[in-house]
Order: sequence, then C-alpha cells, then structure tokens
Amino acid sequence: MSKQNVSEKELFETIPVPKAVAMLAVPTIISQVVTMIYNLADTFFIGQIGNPYMVAAVSLVSPWFNLLTALGNLFGLGGGSLISRMLGKNNYRNIKNVSAFSVWGGGVATVVFAFLTFVFRQPLLSFLGASTDTYVYAESYLNWVVVLGGVPTVLNLAMGHLLRSEGHARPASIGMMFGGILNVVLDPILIFGFHLDMAGAAIATAFSNVASMIFFVLIYFRLGKKTAVSLHPKYFTFRFTRSIFSVGIASALATALANAANMVIVKLAAGYGDIPVAAYGIVKKIDQFPLNISMGLCQGFMPLVGYNYAAKNYKRMRAVSFFSWKIAIVMSACFIACFAIFSQNILHMFIAEAQTATLGARFLRIACLAVPLTAVNFLISYTLQAMGKGTQSAALTLSRQGILNIPLLILMDATLGLYGMIWTQLVVEMIMLPVSLGMYIYTWRGLNRSDE
Repeated sequence: MSKQNVSEKELFETIPVPKAVAMLAVPTIISQVVTMIYNLADTFFIGQIGNPYMVAAVSLVSPWFNLLTALGNLFGLGGGSLISRMLGKNNYRNIKNVSAFSVWGGGVATVVFAFLTFVFRQPLLSFLGASTDTYVYAESYLNWVVVLGGVPTVLNLAMGHLLRSEGHARPASIGMMFGGILNVVLDPILIFGFHLDMAGAAIATAFSNVASMIFFVLIYFRLGKKTAVSLHPKYFTFRFTRSIFSVGIASALATALANAANMVIVKLAAGYGDIPVAAYGIVKKIDQFPLNISMGLCQGFMPLVGYNYAAKNYKRMRAVSFFSWKIAIVMSACFIACFAIFSQNILHMFIAEAQTATLGARFLRIACLAVPLTAVNFLISYTLQAMGKGTQSAALTLSRQGILNIPLLILMDATLGLYGMIWTQLVVEMIMLPVSLGMYIYTWRGLNRSDE
C-alpha cells in the first residue's frame, strides 16, 4: 500500500475526530470564505458606484446565477459522496467512471442551461422582477456570469467536490481560492480603472472562473497517480448515473429551491420598489457568509461520514456528525451577535445611499436570527447525503424549501408586508428542526438494527 493510501486510511479511520474534521473542513471553510468574499466583492464594488439600480440588478440575477451551484452539486457532490463510499469499501475500480461522468456530464448540462438562459433572457429577467431602470444592467450581468461563465463555474464546483471525496481538501480549497482572490483583484481594476462599471464586475467573475477551472485541471495533472479520480472522457459512462443523482439531487434540490425562494422574495420585494430589492440583495449576500461557512464544514466532513458509513464504523461516523454540529452552532451564535451589533456599519460598507443602508440594516438584524437553526438543518441533510440516503435528504429539503418556505413567503407578505417576508426563514427553520432531528434519529436507529 502506498504512503498516500496509508495517509488517507489514517485520516478516515484512526486520527482523532476533531483533528480529522479540522484537516478536511478548515481548508474547505477557508475556500468557502474566499468564495463568499468574491461574491460579496461584486456587490461591494458596485455599491461604491452609488447606483442602487445596479445593486438591484445584481440582486435580481443572483438567484439564477446560484442555480449553477445546484448543477455543480448535482454532479460533483453526488459523485464525491459515491467515491467516498467506494473508498470505504476498498472499491477503487470504478472511481474513474464516476469522476468522468461527474465532470463531463456536468459540463454538458451547463452548456444546455446557459444556452436556454440566453435564448429566454428577456422573459426570464421580467420574471425575476427587472424594471425599466434595472433591465439593461441585469441583462449584461446575466450574459457574462451565466451564459459565458456558467461552464467553468460548474466544473470548478464538481472538480473540488471530487478532490475532497478522497481527502484532498487542501488542493480543492486552493483551486477555489485562486479564482476568488483573482476576482477580488480584478473587480476594482475593471470597474473603476477601465470605467466598465457593473459590466466590469461581471467580466471579472467570468474570467476568474475560467482561470480557476484551468488551475483545477493543472492540480489534477500534478496529483497524477496520487488520485484515483480521472477527468479523461474515455472513462465516461452512464452506469453510475442513478447512484450519483440519488444523492446529488438532494443537494441540487436544496440549492434550486432556495434560489426559487429568493426569486419569489425578490419578485415580491420589487412590488415595494427597487430600494427594497437592493437592500435585500445586500443582506442576502451578507447573511450567506455564516451559511457558507457551515456549507464548508458540511463539505469537509462528508468524506469522513461517507467513508465510515460504508466501512460500518457507525460510532466514528456519529462522532464526526455531532462534533461538526457543535462547531456550527457556536460559530452561528457569534455571527448573530456581530450582525445584531454592527448591522448599520456593515450595510454602510456596501452602499453609502442612506435609505438602502438603513432598510438593509433592519433586514439583517431579523435575517441573522435563523442562522443557527439553518446550520443544523443543513448539517443533518448533508450527513444523510454522505450516507447515501438521498431520498431522506431530498424529503427534508422539499419540505423545508418547497412545501414550507415559498407558500409562507407569499402568506407573510400578504398578511405582514415587507418585513413579514424577512421573518419567514426563521419560522421555517423552527418548524423544520424537530423534523430534521427526527429523521436523523430514525435513520440512526435503523443502522443499529441492521447491524445487530
């Protein structure tokens, strides 16, 4: 057995749980933070222009752009979960087939998505709530970040998930951070240096994702035989499609429904004017910061959970999950305190226009209250995905984002108005927490019964 395999075996099986989670999760969390910073960078630098219609345009397009994450998770997270379970069963033979399908299948699906976005961009932007003041800005941003930049965005996510599935969290995180840092550097240069305004931010995002994709390919070449994953199209097969999608669909569904909910709230907020849309757009980006950290923690511990589940080491698998949940709750509580105290200062950093900043500060104080509950619900769902329990995870996601969130948004808007929509997420998470815990306990007891 090679040194690399011994190292991976120790990481998955014998290293103390806190250290093992840290080794996989810390690089992933850092990459998520950098990714979040570069997502915030567009909003931040555009906000410095002082035009709330540009900020509103980015807010309108963001939910559709984030659907690319759903595609990346469908293929990358689904494939990565299957690869971790294959490693737990010492099944190295089929990993190349799984990884090739994840990368090439994801790429083709994104080409179709980008093409349809371009063809139907006018009715799409109208549906998203673009007004006569924001339409031109929104169309420009959509064309750059989704139509032209969609494929590299999805492939970055997929390749990162596949690397992490084997325990290569550090190179996966470096690949994500490279694009994020480049975007932060390019934003002010293109927006202010070349006077491209909002188009500069969009071009920076698209170019950075292309550069990151190239960087990922180079990482794979450098790893060589240290990875069982392959990007070569000769290994492409539909043989594992069902196994990949059974898990990936849960994560993709979560992202898609969350963005559908964002589209609904932006559309409803547009009925109150462009200022609430801009304020909500900024708050949503800021509020995503702690959730992205939780997401990084999820993506970090998933290979550990999947490997130990396949190896039937349920005690270690449970210890990994519980430790991660505790960390997520503590971090979320810290963010609540920070947002509650400094909300006005934070919003003024993103836009100097007083009305938008004041409204956004009020939104942020409400929205942040849901963060700890959201984090725990996320972690339970990702734990189930890592175990290959895609049906259970999808059921939780559908209940949380589809059955509850969207209808409640419409109801809260109709009864309580603009602020009612902002309170909706907290109400949804409070309802779903006992449901998620119940699903996890039921699944855990089923494992113990089957092992007796």
